[in-house]
Amino acid sequence: MKDFIVFVRFGLQSFLLLISPICFAQTSDKLATAETKNLLRNLKAIQGKKVLFGHQDDLAYGNGWKYEAGRSDINDVTGEYPAVYGWELGGLEHGRPVNIDSVPFDKMKAFIKLAYDKGSVTTISWHLDNPVNGKSAWDTTKNCVRGILPGASKHALYKSWLEKVAAFLGDLKGSDGKSIPVLFRPFHEMSGSWFWWGRNETSPEELKQIWRFTVTYLRDVKKLHNILYVYNYNDIKSADDFMERYPGDAYVDVMSFDFYQSGDPQKDTRFITEVQKSLSIVHGLADRHNKAFAFAETGYNAVPYAKWWTKTLWPAMQNDLPAYVLVWRNAGYRPKENDYHYFAPFKGQVSAPDFVKLYQNSKVAFEKKAAALNLYK
Repeated sequence: MKDFIVFVRFGLQSFLLLISPICFAQTSDKLATAETKNLLRNLKAIQGKKVLFGHQDDLAYGNGWKYEAGRSDINDVTGEYPAVYGWELGGLEHGRPVNIDSVPFDKMKAFIKLAYDKGSVTTISWHLDNPVNGKSAWDTTKNCVRGILPGASKHALYKSWLEKVAAFLGDLKGSDGKSIPVLFRPFHEMSGSWFWWGRNETSPEELKQIWRFTVTYLRDVKKLHNILYVYNYNDIKSADDFMERYPGDAYVDVMSFDFYQSGDPQKDTRFITEVQKSLSIVHGLADRHNKAFAFAETGYNAVPYAKWWTKTLWPAMQNDLPAYVLVWRNAGYRPKENDYHYFAPFKGQVSAPDFVKLYQNSKVAFEKKAAALNLYK
């Protein structure tokens, strides 16, 4: 009997070891910190069951306010903070003290530490300027990615920019003294044509090369092991389309896409149908490649439809719940553009009551539910 128990116990352990790569996402970085590995494992475990809700620049500013300690438009409406915080590194490559949205990098570090200490998640994008011609990320000059590949004329400049990114990411420490895991989303919306790394601006092979170089440099040269790399598309046409620029499983941890509401959702259901299609495609591919999947950016500018949260966003996601969904920033009135730019409700905004209903959904996680999930353990 004793021999049988030993056989069963060790046989079960062997079986679990055999299936663990199938059940649990493995970080592309084999030397990833325990917290980083645990975050990816937990993101994959919750997808399909719960979705973490996120907001860009949530703690930095909102409708009519900036840098008020503890302030958040999401918190003003629900009494709770998001589970995911989005931040932007554009401008860091030039050594500037603030990013392209005027958020000071020192404050950003403090916000990231605060989120980690509370058990929430940080995702980071990088609208880097065009290193070939010095123009903005929105420059659409063709073949600029080719100019920063190894051996090209601006490769050394691009490496110097990565040095600054590495210094920032490597300096992120929690109160426990450990490196803070971050979801890094470089070259995002690569299937669009509004950035210099977009579909019409560079070839799939060149995009793969620069992605692999970027990951290899941060991971293997700079020895950063607190990064999960997020592959990001926009307007997915098919599974083959989504994978056209995919650099390989050894360089990606999370598959994601961005899609925004346009038109009147009460008359046009394209947002729902497109998001459902995209989530189905990305979910299937993520399972096949053993990755987590996310709805990395979305929103409806000014949210004029009072029930957008429960009648549009939720129906679009509910059949294939991603690990997280993030709505864009609440910049408020922008004098230069002469418009209002906000994607989450604030107190008194027309969609705020409906947002509270989304907040109360048992499958939508904000800060407290995220903390209870122990995402880093």
